Amino acid sequence: MSNFPFYLAAFLVVLGVLIVVHEFGHYAAARFCGVKVLRFSLGFGPVLWQKKLGRDQTEWALSVFPLGGYVKMLDEREGEVAVEELDRAFNRQGVGKRSLIVAAGPLANFVLAILLYWGIFMYGSQELLPVLGSPPVDSPAAMAGVRNGEQVRRIDGEPVATWNDLRWTLLQKAVDQESVELEVINEQQEISLRRLYLQAAGEGGWEGDALLRLGVGFYRPKVPAVLGQVVSGGVADLAGLKPGDRILAANGKAIQFWHELVGKVRDSAGSVLHLDVERRGELLALDVVPEAFAERGQTIGRIGVAVADNAELHREMRTFVSYGFFAAGGKALAETWDKSVFSLLMLGKMLTGEVSWRNLSGPVTIADYAGQSARLGLDYYLKFMALVSISLGVLNLLPIPVLDGGHLMYHMIEVVRRRPLSERAMELGQRIGLSILFVLMAFAFFNDINRLVTG
Repeated sequence: MSNFPFYLAAFLVVLGVLIVVHEFGHYAAARFCGVKVLRFSLGFGPVLWQKKLGRDQTEWALSVFPLGGYVKMLDEREGEVAVEELDRAFNRQGVGKRSLIVAAGPLANFVLAILLYWGIFMYGSQELLPVLGSPPVDSPAAMAGVRNGEQVRRIDGEPVATWNDLRWTLLQKAVDQESVELEVINEQQEISLRRLYLQAAGEGGWEGDALLRLGVGFYRPKVPAVLGQVVSGGVADLAGLKPGDRILAANGKAIQFWHELVGKVRDSAGSVLHLDVERRGELLALDVVPEAFAERGQTIGRIGVAVADNAELHREMRTFVSYGFFAAGGKALAETWDKSVFSLLMLGKMLTGEVSWRNLSGPVTIADYAGQSARLGLDYYLKFMALVSISLGVLNLLPIPVLDGGHLMYHMIEVVRRRPLSERAMELGQRIGLSILFVLMAFAFFNDINRLVTG
């Protein structure tokens, strides 16, 4: 609960920025096309604050419910318009201008994503290298022959520089390919090719971690479970553990490597953990109760110990990645395009039943991710903001009445028919659109609640 204010603030900042950018796109396009803007509102419902500004005395407002916003333009369908202002009414504009004003909102979200990625790629960041860990037995990665410590150089001939590159490329390929060829290099600088089959990625409707189903995980150094430091007065110290102790088993399960001990401790917050310990040739049995800590919305256990120094720990696992001005711009455009296309593909597969509707996320899950990314650092937070901005742009362009894409669909029909749809037809479309949105929101909220309950 102590994380709640931070997570809420991170969520509201993302939401506020994306809504303002989206609505400012509509506003700027309307002004460019000579349409009078009556109100620019961040949020819906009762107005908390408002101020009239500019030659047109546009009302800038902040409203109670922040999950959205709107730009109200002069329009004969919504009230009387003075004769001298008829040429500035939205409904009096040609279909081209009206379409530009409608499309400008989602386009502004895509532009924001491009600018955010551009800045991130130019500034640079520390990234994990694409080094693979030991895959689970019988997983696709194990059957491909992947070994612990191998670094991926290329996927189907495409260079891979970071773990994020590896993850994103595999997800993209898994949508429409049966397999990929991994070019890997081991610590002896030997290069090998691995054929990784991808069908398992989409099992269960793509729910959960697709890479985990493929058996693709990050490198875990083969470090013995030997204690290097024990925090004075900590849980481990009070239980009698000392530097140099080697953990042989936890709750009867053999422990060989440090990461196995870490996993056991993290999963045993507040529960007794029975440890078999070797100390200078003597076998001991000690009980320790890991202390509970909150981390990224989950409760984990800690006992206050650090691993003994080992040569495996000194392998460099990170690299600093940055790009020049033009290279960063090109990569930002490609990143935005690829993620937009991927979002559309996933939505299409939801409609055909290939992707589970449980992948839909509502405001609770988005707020959780916003808080987690903010805790990881500014670059992670801005990348998250860019991703949500892309999602918002894609969602608003869907041909659903009440969304921007629905209005663009009406305009396309108007071009074909050479006259607008009737008020009755548009009213019916609005009802259908609201029903579709209600169903989508219900699914998203249900998924949020389900994630909260099941963890």
